Amino acid sequence: MRTMTEYLYMKDADSCYIKEFKAVVKDTGEDWVILDRSAFYPEGGGQPTDRGKIEWDGGEANVVRVTKRDGGRHYLEGAVPPKGTEVQGTIDWKRRYGHMRAHTSQHIISAVVWDKWQAKTVGNQIHEARARIDLHPLKLTEEDVKWVEEECNRRISQNIDVKIYELSREEAEEKAGVERCNMELLPASVKKLRIVQVGDEICPCAGTHVKNTSEIGTLKITKKESKGKMRARITYELV
Repeated sequence: MRTMTEYLYMKDADSCYIKEFKAVVKDTGEDWVILDRSAFYPEGGGQPTDRGKIEWDGGEANVVRVTKRDGGRHYLEGAVPPKGTEVQGTIDWKRRYGHMRAHTSQHIISAVVWDKWQAKTVGNQIHEARARIDLHPLKLTEEDVKWVEEECNRRISQNIDVKIYELSREEAEEKAGVERCNMELLPASVKKLRIVQVGDEICPCAGTHVKNTSEIGTLKITKKESKGKMRARITYELV
């Protein structure tokens, strides 16, 4: 039976701040391990993998990539501990925290654009201090971009708490709306959704986020592009 890793950051907003954890190696490969539990984020949903290290009695290795393959592979640079080994995991916190700030700010842009133009987020990619987001259907002028930046920073400055919790699919569809959150893209078999709520805006999301918008900083839009018919791309930095 495939070992499914328990991802520790999924529980609530506080759990996204877990920097160190203990786990047991359940399976191994030439350059990877699967752990019974982990605070490392596996790449996906526009958010890059976490990095860091694992240590055990007599050895250590760098964690260079984490994927959801086979339940959660942690790819290593260095020795591979044998099955049954207890390890101590440590997250590269600077990288992770940058992703948390960027991902939370992406939710704010998505909410601002939806509220104004009812345009959906159809793609995104975050990095440690910058990100991009694709929106459809939308065509932006320079004045629009300036307004989006100002409105995002206005919301950020309100020091809004970020909440993470679970809802049934039916409850999420009722509160957020099917179109607003692209719920039609989720398999019908998914009945429980992890929800990220920023103020009154809720959206299904498996990513890591800060606990309060005051941690984001200032959002600065650096570029706007057209990526096809009525598809706008915004690139921004956090400063």
